Amino acid sequence: MTHLRKMMLEELQRRNYAETTIETYIRAVKEFSQYFNCSPDRLGPRHIREYQAALFQKRKFSPNTVAQHLAALRFFYIKTLKKAWSITETPYPKRAVHLPTILSQEEVARLIDAARPPLHRTLLMTLYATGLRRAELARLKVSDVDSQRMVVHVQGGKGRKDRDVLLSPNLLDELKRHWHRLRRKPSVWLFPSRHARASDRPITSKAIYHACKSAARRAALPKNVHPHTLRHCFATHLLEAGADLRTIQKLLGHSDLEETARYLHLSQRHLNATASPLDSLKLKDESPQNE
Repeated sequence: MTHLRKMMLEELQRRNYAETTIETYIRAVKEFSQYFNCSPDRLGPRHIREYQAALFQKRKFSPNTVAQHLAALRFFYIKTLKKAWSITETPYPKRAVHLPTILSQEEVARLIDAARPPLHRTLLMTLYATGLRRAELARLKVSDVDSQRMVVHVQGGKGRKDRDVLLSPNLLDELKRHWHRLRRKPSVWLFPSRHARASDRPITSKAIYHACKSAARRAALPKNVHPHTLRHCFATHLLEAGADLRTIQKLLGHSDLEETARYLHLSQRHLNATASPLDSLKLKDESPQNE
């Protein structure tokens, strides 16, 4: 580990950043350094501007991903190197706001049924039944499954916040089957790594991503599906079933209700409850040229 990497890691850990954020930030600074083949402490605003343009033009990153890279560089220069950072010289790109892809319940069933092997099926069922982020799913512990209260405890979710989510009876049955399938019963992690050398570690987020993408290909779904899609489906389908936004906000672990309110734009029930203004117009049955 280089001296600069160690310094940045310590600054991130001192501020209690999430492990996924730490990995993302350190990787972003490493890629920035590799792009110029130079130590990052010898690079400045001119290099950052050039790199930002390259992320858009060469690597075809989205504005949100580029902003994440800039956030990592900003942390490195301000917190690690104790240097000034000019927003004027290195502005954040305007973020794109897209509505997420939503699967129907029939499509979710196709996705889960297409999952192979059985572990992948369990992972996808857990994502959809709880609305967890994949990093939260990866770090679930055996002790987090509370069958007495029928809840799953999420510890240290995004923003270091704990919360409880639903434990569906069907999911509980599936988790019991998962437990019986495990040859070596884990003492901590509900989904331990399948690699023998790392069996005392949790499954990786990347493994969950590949499980979802593999099932989506097998199910031949015409939509771009990834683990977070099931979180969006969880929220949207709850809303369509009559759950209120405040409850969904708590289940998702959102800090702001406005973040949860976007699912109103995705709910079929809310869309169908609103009539188009065209339907209130009194129009002739045919256009003039057909008279």
